[in-house]
Amino acid sequence: MLVVEDERLLADSVAEGLRRFSMAVDVCYDGEQALERVGVHGYDVVVLDRDLPKVHGDAVCAAVVRAGGEARVLMLTAAADVTDRVAGLGLGADDYLTKPFAFAELVARVQALSRRARPALPPVLERGGVVLDLPRHQAARDGRFLLLSPKEFAVLEVLMRAEGAVVSAEDLLEKAWDEHADPFTNAVRVAVMTLRRKLGDPPVIETVPGAGYRFGTP
Repeated sequence: MLVVEDERLLADSVAEGLRRFSMAVDVCYDGEQALERVGVHGYDVVVLDRDLPKVHGDAVCAAVVRAGGEARVLMLTAAADVTDRVAGLGLGADDYLTKPFAFAELVARVQALSRRARPALPPVLERGGVVLDLPRHQAARDGRFLLLSPKEFAVLEVLMRAEGAVVSAEDLLEKAWDEHADPFTNAVRVAVMTLRRKLGDPPVIETVPGAGYRFGTP
């Protein structure tokens, strides 16, 4: 996710709240930074304030749409007038939310847009007895509730979405952490190790030497 908002306190609080739902979130505070980020990273969702300094949010939205990627745009604005909402959607935004907003609604909208940004999958993933309920942010195996950290939840989601394909440590780092993660960190290995322990036996996460990790049914 990318959060673009010039009110730093709001931007940081939104990002921190989304991270509690196991989302990897980058933050920038003006439109110029936003254009640089979307040109480098493949985001699922861009939460975009419309009234930005340096480069207006409308121009950022148009650039995201022109890029033709999978990113979905949720536009934020203090303007609640119908004509403003219509104008924002006309630029190619996928959704529109006026300030002030309820954080629970923001999360629900971001989750819905994120599902649209990827190949269609149900909000509840089930593989090998493991159930991952994304809207409720809950995980279980064979009916046993799993207490996962946000990063463990995010890693498990990425692996389960891959549907048996190998996911490299680099891909996990990009999708479950954020742009400030150290590429030489052992955070992925540690998260996978603790995740395996919590999932229990028989093991469902396989290490593929030299390639990464794969979620497979026992």
